[in-house]
Amino acid sequence: MATLSQWVQGARPRTLPVAVSPVAVGTGAAYALNRTTWGYALLALVVSLCLQIGVNYANDYSDGIRGTDEVRLGPIRLVGQGLAEPSNVKVAAMVSFFLAGLFGFALVALSQAWLMLPIGAACVVAAWHYTGGKNPYGYRGLGEVFVFVFFGLVATLGTMYTQAGRLSWSGLLGAVGVGALASAILVANNLRDIPTDAESGKRTLAVRLGDEGTRRLYYGLVLVSVLTVAGCAVVSPTALVALAAYLLAHPLIEVLRSGATGRALVPVLARTGQFQLVWSLLLALGIGSAALLP
Repeated sequence: MATLSQWVQGARPRTLPVAVSPVAVGTGAAYALNRTTWGYALLALVVSLCLQIGVNYANDYSDGIRGTDEVRLGPIRLVGQGLAEPSNVKVAAMVSFFLAGLFGFALVALSQAWLMLPIGAACVVAAWHYTGGKNPYGYRGLGEVFVFVFFGLVATLGTMYTQAGRLSWSGLLGAVGVGALASAILVANNLRDIPTDAESGKRTLAVRLGDEGTRRLYYGLVLVSVLTVAGCAVVSPTALVALAAYLLAHPLIEVLRSGATGRALVPVLARTGQFQLVWSLLLALGIGSAALLP
């Protein structure tokens, strides 16, 4: 029987910046249009957190029953390490998805942004089929695409749309940057797991690209976030404040350039999440500050 602490670890709290970041940037973009509704922002945050936790438990369950997590570095695996019954982990995932859907429906109903209802449903379905179902796309190298689309574009623009009722160039560019850094977190995770994933038949994008190609992908995703800041600055010059976050990115890039593997890459996952969160908060502040300028 897993302890409460193990259940918390199984939710992988180090990945939660992926859920907070799009809500921050989407709210900042809405604030720039003088259309912020803080209650809706809070609901969007709850939805995003529940969805992320649901994804983590679903991955734990699906990878565990397939035997993919029998030998794995990093956070504990409830199913793979035999700490919890697979059925209980599956229930935890389903409860998380149910709460995401419940709060998501409340957000849509209050904001009257009914367009987001089918999109939100697609998020839940995609979250389960990342590693679940008969043909999970995470095993075919499409995990980064899922993260970019749903935890980047959809989460950021959905947050903005439910508050402002429309989108802006700053919001669109910010969503691309959020998605790129969220994908970088997964890339760091999958780079660490290349040997075990290849052995278990999990053909992630990192397995397909190989070690060096995966490192280059990480650098490219960070570069995309730089370009989105520059693009946002054309509309809102104060967005340049987000460049300060790259002080956190430099050590991470140096670790990857050093050729670190295995356990040496474990801290890169958490610190990439921290970098994304700081980047997103600063970008949200920079974009939002445009509303205060004469």
